[in-house]
Amino acid sequence: MDITDELRAFVATAKTGSFTAAADQLGVSNRLTSKYVAELESRLGVRLFQRTTRKVGLTPAGEDLLARAPALLDDLEDLLAEISEGSRGLSGIIRISAPVTFGEIHVGGMLSRFATQNPGVTFDLRLHDAFVDLASEGIDVAFRIGLSDTLSLKARKLGDVHSLLVASQDYIAAHGAPIQPDDLKRHACILDTNRRAPRRWVFRKNGTDTAVEVQGQFQVNSARAAVEMAAAGLGICYAPRFALIDAMEAGRLVPVMTDYTGASAPVSAVYLEGRTLPRKVRALIDFAVSDIRQSGIF
Repeated sequence: MDITDELRAFVATAKTGSFTAAADQLGVSNRLTSKYVAELESRLGVRLFQRTTRKVGLTPAGEDLLARAPALLDDLEDLLAEISEGSRGLSGIIRISAPVTFGEIHVGGMLSRFATQNPGVTFDLRLHDAFVDLASEGIDVAFRIGLSDTLSLKARKLGDVHSLLVASQDYIAAHGAPIQPDDLKRHACILDTNRRAPRRWVFRKNGTDTAVEVQGQFQVNSARAAVEMAAAGLGICYAPRFALIDAMEAGRLVPVMTDYTGASAPVSAVYLEGRTLPRKVRALIDFAVSDIRQSGIF
């Protein structure tokens, strides 16, 4: 019996909570999944699951094994893939996390361009505005805007995102345009709650930062939705440039308070420290660096 098959059956059963669900995930029979797990328990001389009529639960030994087995399987698959890739090119799956708007506007297209050059690679792109736990979610690389406090991550900077203050021509005609940050207190501001401080907008002029507390009728946890609200004349929007490009090029939004520059934040590719980075993931990060510079979205 192959120990890798046994470990795969164990991990799938532990994560799904049943042999039937694990069998469906692995594409094998329920009986074979149970047999693999039983063989692994026999090999190790310990019980890995507490079995009931409804579900299976992990024993302490099973919990210890689950903490390490997925990474061992990933490392083995990466090793075998890298050896075979020497003659066949890159292959295997890459699991990616990215913020929703940035992922929809840029990462999806970037992956399609990378895929054209690497047809053997498959992708699992998961869009979340929260910083996900790469280890527990099995993420190979995450594209993140802003700084992370997680010490277990390594980061490669791709560029800087700059925010712009914009409004529609209709809004400006009805309410005027702000000239300086303090003017924003008298305007309807659309708040993007994904920003770390949604109501505190910071601007720079002549090397000096000025912060202003803003208010508004609308708040939303999406830069793209905030942009659409501003284009509809509902208020002034403070959004990353990549989320504004289409609306500005179409003339639906125009910059305001242009004597000031908006806040900026780094965009990075982050991955877990301490593990060998698979060749396909290194290649994707290298590609992302050049692709993002050519895109002009920043």
